[in-house]
Amino acid sequence: MSIEAALYHLTHYRYDRPVTLGPQIIRLRPAPHSRTKVLSHSIKVSPAGHFVNLQQDPYGNFLARYVFPEPTREFKIEVDLVADMTVYNPFDFFVEPDAERWPFAYPEEIRDDLAIYLKTEPVGEAMERFLATIDRGGQKTVDLVVGLNARLQSEIAYLIRPEPGVQNPDQTLTLARGSCRDSGWLLVQVLRHLGLAARFVSGYLIQLKPDLVSLDGPPGTDHDFTDLHAWCEVYIPGAGWIGLDPTSGLLTGESHIPLAATPHYRNAAPISGMASFADVDFAFAMKVTRIAEHPRISKPFSDESWGALDTLGEQVDRVLVAEDVRLTMGGEPTFVSIDDYQAEE
Repeated sequence: MSIEAALYHLTHYRYDRPVTLGPQIIRLRPAPHSRTKVLSHSIKVSPAGHFVNLQQDPYGNFLARYVFPEPTREFKIEVDLVADMTVYNPFDFFVEPDAERWPFAYPEEIRDDLAIYLKTEPVGEAMERFLATIDRGGQKTVDLVVGLNARLQSEIAYLIRPEPGVQNPDQTLTLARGSCRDSGWLLVQVLRHLGLAARFVSGYLIQLKPDLVSLDGPPGTDHDFTDLHAWCEVYIPGAGWIGLDPTSGLLTGESHIPLAATPHYRNAAPISGMASFADVDFAFAMKVTRIAEHPRISKPFSDESWGALDTLGEQVDRVLVAEDVRLTMGGEPTFVSIDDYQAEE
């Protein structure tokens, strides 16, 4: 059984005077291609006196265009959604035989459709040096994209960058640091320069504290959290769009909920629009809450649960003794604990 997680996202602008808001484009509804199942979703926008037009952009993403006819002193957006956090295997795909090794050519019937996802930016010195280090000896396509994703994670230090905009690839490579949107856009451009169709993705990241601490890998987060995030998707024939998160170096999974996937980052902003001049008090908040959490083998029992099990076991033992039921067990133990292999059992 899976965990159901409720996400709350608040964006609140308060102005020191009445302002005129231009049309506001909001991309905060999960995209149609999200593999994480969204059980419910709602969005509340203030001021209430507005007109809204629900649309899909040229790339199939959901967006809402809000028009505010009257001046206002605040602009507030609240998103509530519930996600089914069932774990899935991100490598659960097949690759067409002609695309198993890179480089390859996209089939003629989809080549024109992917052209916009192959458009590159000019190559600077840092990008040229990076591209020159890539093995072009006919390696497997999946190995190539997975390796590049992991490489950027190790070479580009992650930082929270509140400044607007996205660094160009040369800036990110030269500085060797960037936000998730910077490393995501860098990976998009690297893949395109290698002839692979790629797109920029913005979305939510929900990270839940693991039931058990890993013994031989990264420990993971020590608390549940959620945030806006950005990553990359690459198109591989047979597999379709595959999510790559260069911030973690991993393929995207159930924790990633895409909101918009576009050829250029400027078309994936969660909120875009203009307002007349004013001093602004900006508030932003996100939280995630587990609202359904079913018993599962990966979560250790609490002390209270162990106490109840011990009490029940003692009751069963007394009944077995009273009824003169005798139990025997043959064979030899074949289980050895990885973390307590010297235990008496």
